[in-house]
Amino acid sequence: MNDSSSTVESLVDEWLTVPDVSERLGLDVGKVRRLLQERRLVGARRGDPKVLSVPAQFLVPGHLANPAAPSRTPDAPQWTVLSALQGTFTVLADAGFSDEEAIAWLFTDDPSLPGTPIAALRAGRKTEVRRRAQAEL
Repeated sequence: MNDSSSTVESLVDEWLTVPDVSERLGLDVGKVRRLLQERRLVGARRGDPKVLSVPAQFLVPGHLANPAAPSRTPDAPQWTVLSALQGTFTVLADAGFSDEEAIAWLFTDDPSLPGTPIAALRAGRKTEVRRRAQAEL
């Protein structure tokens, strides 16, 4: 794979730091770090100084994940991790992709989808995306 850092920077338009993800999901930072360890989320170190950040598109409006979270206001959207990500990350890791390379792959246009794999996952088309990820093996 190429220099995935610069590729990732040019492909992802919005990033969230771990505290930003924590706030959006209504979870403490430790639980967000656990999501990263369990590979339900992946991130990339970026900026100066390098800070672990997650593409914002990995989170989607969801159900009442934690309505009692103190940062919640009644009209604030509820957020959750895109459920199709974890299995897709596993397939890409099995193909030898690093976290940054997996992010770049998810955000790179694929004419056969059409669009990007992340857009297809957000549209509920995980089977198509995973089939293409398995083709990378």
